[in-house]
Amino acid sequence: MGILNEDMKRVVRQQRLAFVATVCADNTPNLSPKGTIAVWDDDHLVFANIRSPQTVSNLRRNWATEINVVDPMVRKGYRFKGTATVLDAGARYEEMRAFFTARGVSNPIREVVVIKVEHALPVTSPAYDLGLSEAEIRARWERHHEAVERGSEESTGE
Repeated sequence: MGILNEDMKRVVRQQRLAFVATVCADNTPNLSPKGTIAVWDDDHLVFANIRSPQTVSNLRRNWATEINVVDPMVRKGYRFKGTATVLDAGARYEEMRAFFTARGVSNPIREVVVIKVEHALPVTSPAYDLGLSEAEIRARWERHHEAVERGSEESTGE
């Protein structure tokens, strides 16, 4: 059994948006959204590089990365820490590129990044510390989004 459990895989599959942190050459952080995040197997996440030259450059120099995937409505998710490998040619790259194409990625894929997940931890909102249920938190955020669409911003208290 690998590091990624079924709930982690479910969150990644459902959300399909991750925030990937890398380290720039000047040791400053770089945070970049990735809309192609996917589970590859029990120990690996993958994403396609469509328009992230800084992320890929950083990972070629320093393979350390952290990825956060959170369901914004229930304010729960996971942080995955691991090491990245950048693929830009070869059989494994072609296999993964075909995987993303089959998932509907139509933009040109420059590279594929494979992350070996070494640590995974849950991320939860402090609202849960107040004893709120997942249903209550979801209802708060649904009200918030409805208010935004009406043109007013309603505080969620978070």
